[in-house]
Amino acid sequence: MIQAPLKTSPKFIAYAAVADVVLVVIFALSGRSSHHESLSAGGILTTAWPFLAALALGWLLTRNWQQPFSLWPQGVCIWLITVAGGMALRILSGATAETPFVVVATLVLGVFLLGQRVIVNLLSRRRAKR
Repeated sequence: MIQAPLKTSPKFIAYAAVADVVLVVIFALSGRSSHHESLSAGGILTTAWPFLAALALGWLLTRNWQQPFSLWPQGVCIWLITVAGGMALRILSGATAETPFVVVATLVLGVFLLGQRVIVNLLSRRRAKR
């Protein structure tokens, strides 16, 4: 199992939070682009906001600032909360959540949110060995 780096300084917490937000925005941007929808700031925000709100909830519920790069359980919980909460907020706001979209969102957000944690942990381990 990959362990999280021990550093929980404000710098590392900020990096983890910004990386998660940027990755969710990239998810929204790529989705809108693949469906030839407007790439305006408003359009991207319309797609991203439910997932960003769910991401923030995930950070709060997991207290992710305590171990910002932890893959398990924080990273996995943040990923699942972001997907489930984002879909729920989309539906509540009148947007759709068709099965193919749910599958793609689950996979892409999993690769993004878990992938950045895996990369940070691998780099941290490599650096610690030096």
